[in-house]
Amino acid sequence: MAKTHRVSSICFALGIVSASPHRSRYHDRMLRVPRYSAFRPTSPEASAIKKRNRAQNTRAEVLLRRELWKRGVRYRLHASLPGKPDIVVHRARAVVFCDGDFWHGRGWQARRKKLARGANAGYWVPKIEANVKRDIRVTRELRQAGWMVIRVWETDILRDCSAVADSVCSSLAKIKPLE
Repeated sequence: MAKTHRVSSICFALGIVSASPHRSRYHDRMLRVPRYSAFRPTSPEASAIKKRNRAQNTRAEVLLRRELWKRGVRYRLHASLPGKPDIVVHRARAVVFCDGDFWHGRGWQARRKKLARGANAGYWVPKIEANVKRDIRVTRELRQAGWMVIRVWETDILRDCSAVADSVCSSLAKIKPLE
């Protein structure tokens, strides 16, 4: 118990966690995510484009779902599991995330340098880093709960959906289905 208290007090001293014992761990994690307070759109056009970004039912996600359905994979969508997986195959206890390249940090080293030179770098770099850390945490939580986690990149799906579906199906085939 002392060790947990020490870590908590260090985090509080650094301003990472709140002092209130009644706040949840979820709320404390959310405090570290960058906020929009300092964010300013570079132009009305850029703002309009970002507003059209979807969290669910993206083009890549829909393409992959159609391909998996054609192959006989039956699934549910956006279940209440950590990270809100895009596709959930309950029978195999497997989840599929269709990660957008920008939002989930594909090629992060090169992208980070580019973002650091651009507008609102103080917002975007910590935002994407927080997304990557959250992806790692969610993957760990799901695996500890007994789920197989499959993450695929949006551009891979758009480039060759059939190959991605083959990969997902072969991963699912390795799992003994629940009866």
